[in-house]
Amino acid sequence: MKEAMFYDRLDEKKVRCFLCAHHCVIKEGNRGICSVRENRDGTLYSLVYGKLISMNIDPIEKKPLFHFLPGSTSFSIATVGCNFRCEHCQNNEISQYPKEHGGEIMGQPSTPEAVVEAAVRNGCKSISYTYTEPTIYFEFAYDCAKLAHQKGIRNVFVSNGYTGPEAAKAIAPYLDGNNIDLKGGDEFYKKICGARLEPVKETILLMKALGVWVEVTTLIIPDHNDSEKDLRDIAEFLSSIDPSIPWHVTQFYPTYRILDKPRTPVKTLRRAREIGFEAGLKYVYEGNVPGEGGENTYCPDCKELLIRRLGFSIGEKTIKDGKCPKCGYAIKGVWK
Repeated sequence: MKEAMFYDRLDEKKVRCFLCAHHCVIKEGNRGICSVRENRDGTLYSLVYGKLISMNIDPIEKKPLFHFLPGSTSFSIATVGCNFRCEHCQNNEISQYPKEHGGEIMGQPSTPEAVVEAAVRNGCKSISYTYTEPTIYFEFAYDCAKLAHQKGIRNVFVSNGYTGPEAAKAIAPYLDGNNIDLKGGDEFYKKICGARLEPVKETILLMKALGVWVEVTTLIIPDHNDSEKDLRDIAEFLSSIDPSIPWHVTQFYPTYRILDKPRTPVKTLRRAREIGFEAGLKYVYEGNVPGEGGENTYCPDCKELLIRRLGFSIGEKTIKDGKCPKCGYAIKGVWK
């Protein structure tokens, strides 16, 4: 256990956690919505510090981050727990583990030093805090990220965007990239995720303002968040912040508790991509449909092919020093 960051002590040994946007008020002996932060005698503790449930070496394209050191690998870690309860979670076995196993905390012991050393040893250019929501194991991610920066390793969150502003400001000096889910409208968040939309939008705005490279993913679920209005609202919001934010519109497949909906038709992804461009976005990518052509990066100015992708693999790559080699247009991202 490690004492948690970002909480206030209240009367009657209660605490208020403000790590994420839920702002849980937790009675003595209880846990927050994430199931991994517990109030013990008026002190809030993280139960997952250094308890890793997953460690893998992934292509950075899997996060997905397409404008962040393309072709590199990222040492990816996670603990159990999550502050959402998404009905379509692809990693529900670990994200919902404490909630579905009587509060049990699983994981292998590790240290920030071990994580960073593993990233260096395996030639990874970054460490990704991913698979579950990194905000809920913030203390461990924060210690890893600080040490990683000292070693020249970049840090990446793959996040649902519910990070509280205080936590976002604390991690930003060490956080280089953040792929944030923008899942749909407010009703979708309430019904499917147990959350609200507005805090996610605020996190996207704040991360951009803090200088973190941001890409956004929308998993499109038939009959849930695939209407023209849903997609246009997202696209126009992102474009209003920065038209160069890459938007990943991704194919859903039946999983966890949403088994009654089919895979997202490619034509829906194609239409979402068109809506993104119509809204002024410069980079819109189709996800989970390798070979369809929607994964490639083109110059917004002269339409030159800059990066050819197939799934998580990089083929042709002509971009140089963050610019189109044909017309010199600056392509925003983290390239070196």
